[in-house]
Amino acid sequence: MEKEMKDTELRKRVPYHIHRDVLDELSVDQVAEKSDVKISAKEKLKDAVRCTGPRFKSCFLSFVPLLAWLPRYPFRENAIGDLISGISVGIMHLPQGMAYALLAAVPPVFGLYSSFYPILIYFVFGTSKHISVGTYAVMSVMIGSVTERLAPDSDFMMPGNDTNITILDTVGRDAERVKIAATVTFLSGIFQLLLGVVRFGFVVTYLSEPLVRAYTTAAAIHVIVSQLKYSFGINPRRYSGPLSLIYTVIEICALLGKTNIGTLVVSIVTILGLIGAKQLSALAARKIPVPIPVELITIIIATVVSWQMDLKTEYNVEVVGQIPSGLQAPVVPAVSLMGSMVGDAFALAVVGYGIAISLGRIFALKYAYKVDSNQELIALGLSNSIGGLFKCFAISCSMSRTMVQVSTGGKSQVAGAISALVILVILLKIGELFEELPKAVLAAIIYVNLQGMMKQFADICSLWRTNKVDMVVWVMTLILTVLFNPDLGLAASIAFSILTVVFRTQLPKYSLLGQVPGTDIYRPVEDYNQVKEIPGIMIFRSSATLYFANAEMYIDALYEKTGVDVAKLLSHKKKLEAKRLRKEKKAAKKAKKEAKKRAKEAAVQATKGEDLQLSDTDESGEEPELSHTGANGDVHEMSFKEPKDVVTVEAGPDSDTDTTLPQAIILDLSPVNFLDTVGVKTIRNIYKDYGEAGVRVYLCGCQRGVVESMEKGDFFNEKLTKSILFSSVHDAVLYCQQENSEEVLQGTHL
Repeated sequence: MEKEMKDTELRKRVPYHIHRDVLDELSVDQVAEKSDVKISAKEKLKDAVRCTGPRFKSCFLSFVPLLAWLPRYPFRENAIGDLISGISVGIMHLPQGMAYALLAAVPPVFGLYSSFYPILIYFVFGTSKHISVGTYAVMSVMIGSVTERLAPDSDFMMPGNDTNITILDTVGRDAERVKIAATVTFLSGIFQLLLGVVRFGFVVTYLSEPLVRAYTTAAAIHVIVSQLKYSFGINPRRYSGPLSLIYTVIEICALLGKTNIGTLVVSIVTILGLIGAKQLSALAARKIPVPIPVELITIIIATVVSWQMDLKTEYNVEVVGQIPSGLQAPVVPAVSLMGSMVGDAFALAVVGYGIAISLGRIFALKYAYKVDSNQELIALGLSNSIGGLFKCFAISCSMSRTMVQVSTGGKSQVAGAISALVILVILLKIGELFEELPKAVLAAIIYVNLQGMMKQFADICSLWRTNKVDMVVWVMTLILTVLFNPDLGLAASIAFSILTVVFRTQLPKYSLLGQVPGTDIYRPVEDYNQVKEIPGIMIFRSSATLYFANAEMYIDALYEKTGVDVAKLLSHKKKLEAKRLRKEKKAAKKAKKEAKKRAKEAAVQATKGEDLQLSDTDESGEEPELSHTGANGDVHEMSFKEPKDVVTVEAGPDSDTDTTLPQAIILDLSPVNFLDTVGVKTIRNIYKDYGEAGVRVYLCGCQRGVVESMEKGDFFNEKLTKSILFSSVHDAVLYCQQENSEEVLQGTHL
């Protein structure tokens, strides 16, 4: 802090002086010549659908970015880096694709299909140069929850040779699960395409970074739990719905006594070997430009050991099994199943897009290019919908593969296309060599690759220091996703995140502003020692917008900060007025009674022969008359009138003008970016109530949309014009001071 103050003192201050009149909103409109030209919705629609040659070309190239950047591809600068990067990432696709297929509850070969077709589609339609799309743990576990829910093992139990034994039909089960995975992937791609066509890319703004990181951490916990059965060699019951993770953990703990020791040993050895190898690879990365393919080496060694030791037969270790060579022919999705997976498909669409666009924007910012959020939706939608036809499951972007692609020199989407060609070679020639690979090894690869996600628990400490609301969002997202599963957990997490925004607008900071001495700058009085309030003027500001959810709190805070509860003040004044009227009425009755009494006394005196004539004329000229006949027979007349201003009520101390009231209140509306009907009524009521209490109200810092909302809400009329609006706080203050000075002069003359 001291260093910043010294830097400020050393920095040369540039003085400036502006001489101008105080301007209200009407004056600003006149000086700036406000434009009233508005484009109608019809004109906007007409312009949007107008098709010209340049516009058609631009739209077509934006839809197929490959045609825009490939002709200008710098072959000499990028070719070598993209080639090395593509081969490195392609090698990573092999173990990760097979491992993540287990998460999706489909045979491992379909993970390789998912690492081939979608990548080629993204190569043509994607706009990010650096991300590596393909299989992803979070997406795979979400697919797995759908496939296991719609095709549980219990639906494929067959009677064995012995009447007391049932056998699981794995072939039929796997075929059904592949169909389910392809269908939900196709449907999620359709959702992404529709969102991209309607330019709905901004939906990712509701996925804040704390929410995404907490969600991936919770999904990683789901992934780990789902792979425990392969590590222990057990077969727990499959649970679905809320709290299914808790039930699964309890079930696994109950089955630990049936652990397959051979499978457990394979898992432990593989995990320790992978961790050690990755540490050595990290140390060697400084000297070796290409990363060591640790996962590939691991599955090769594990496959050879399993084949030599016959782990499947001797130790009952579950292996990958048959891997067919070649590619799959496209099939039509099972339309009949779509009704039962709409929610899952939409969750897949949003999560996959959110992860891909978040990572894509990071590298786009780092390497100075732009990622089109809507085009990314279309690219991922085509990748998933077309991939679903070829029995792929939903894909997204992998952080580990992306980091390898960038670190090995990848500079464009060409690296992704080369990695797809590597997978193609594996599918055609090499895939069948890994049929003896233990599934426990693939589970171990998943565990080790999730280290980065588990390290995200450190976010809690950092967020506690920087922003506690984001920390609460992080923790609640983790809890909700763990308890409600990834699909429902995502919806609940987004809802909670939006609620925190609403709560923050309901609990803003309310401040009274004062002037920084010698400047036109106004700051909260409680935050600065040298900032002083303007005598007779109170400047009130809220840090949030004004709308129906916080309108009542805005008024309460205004009453509290200004020390004036207008409602009580007006109620008190009404009571005083009623009291004054009662006193006047009572005094008038008393005076009338006394007048009648005097009239009777006068009549009595007249009957005794006294010559009495009373005459008193009031303003109306009417004279009540009394007549009587005297002793000598003459008629005597008498007239009288109640005296003018019979009663004078002196104002008591309660009815005097309250000197503690401010002469004016200025509402600084610069933080307000919109006003709904409740907000407009709130400001109108404030103006009216304080006006009845003798306090003038002015508004300043209103944005164009706020003024338009006031106009549409009939805020202004013949008596209430835009003259109460000012562009700045200082303009409003100077105007109030001028008004106060004129009132003082008028009072002096009187």
